[in-house]
Amino acid sequence: MKRAAAFVLALCLLLGTCGYGEENNAAMETTDGPYTVDTPVTEVINDSVFADYGRLLFPVDEGYWSGDTLGDLHLIWYNNIDPNETVEIVNTLYKRAAAGETVFYDIYTDAEKADDPAKEDTGLFFFKGAPGEKFAICNAGGGFAYVGAMQDSFPHALELSRRGYNAFALIYRPGAQTACEDLARAIRFIFEHAEELEVDTDGYSLWGGSAGARMAAWLGSYGTAAFGEGDYPRPATVVMQYTGHTDYTEDDPATFACVGERDGIASWRTMQRRIEALSALGIPTEFHHYPGLPHGFGLGTGTVAEGWIDQAIAFWEENA
Repeated sequence: MKRAAAFVLALCLLLGTCGYGEENNAAMETTDGPYTVDTPVTEVINDSVFADYGRLLFPVDEGYWSGDTLGDLHLIWYNNIDPNETVEIVNTLYKRAAAGETVFYDIYTDAEKADDPAKEDTGLFFFKGAPGEKFAICNAGGGFAYVGAMQDSFPHALELSRRGYNAFALIYRPGAQTACEDLARAIRFIFEHAEELEVDTDGYSLWGGSAGARMAAWLGSYGTAAFGEGDYPRPATVVMQYTGHTDYTEDDPATFACVGERDGIASWRTMQRRIEALSALGIPTEFHHYPGLPHGFGLGTGTVAEGWIDQAIAFWEENA
């Protein structure tokens, strides 16, 4: 796997889609806590405050990320990684975990993980918002080869929690089918534990970037029963970033989508055509494409896309 990842890294460097040299390198610590941009990634992974789930904060296959410190973190296929956001995310989780809050939930039982050891590398990171508020599940991309949560779901979940929403970031198994099964299980888990989690299950939303956007779209189109779980309510809204997903149904939920025009992986015109098709069916939609922006921009901090999440939240609120 390491050799394959190294090949992909070399390829994406040639394509200019890894983000090397494109992030905001003027890293400054933006939140109090034990970690800074100079903190080694391994120190965070092995911190006892995170018990045995610290390793899931970063891709479990080390071939898909590089950098010794939080400030140097790079993820294959991602651009515009903001070290400030990375530090803020891990400090936020640290402080909440140290205060006794549960910030990570297993979605499979010990017996299920024993039957399928790959399920050991799954779970939900919880960015708690206001008690009784709606919830969102954020799904990172990574080509169904790894989970790029530190750029593609943790920042979104943290920002949603700041607005009062209860946000989860899913760590799932590689592979499109297994990833969707994990998302279906995550939805089941939240519905079954809604009282304990203090979340409102009405009008929830699914968010995703790249491969994670496909997951959100598939669950929006076909529901949890199609992926091995009971028939739980579908999301009120799907929020998608930079994916060439073309499949849809007349029962799809309201859909918000955004992408950069210089995305060498997901064509903005392909995304536009799908949104137009949904709109023609009478499904509420909103679409944004940003000039000059490549793949994997996450929240888009410091780019032309900055602020897109405000529009996405407003769209969700209108269609919840």
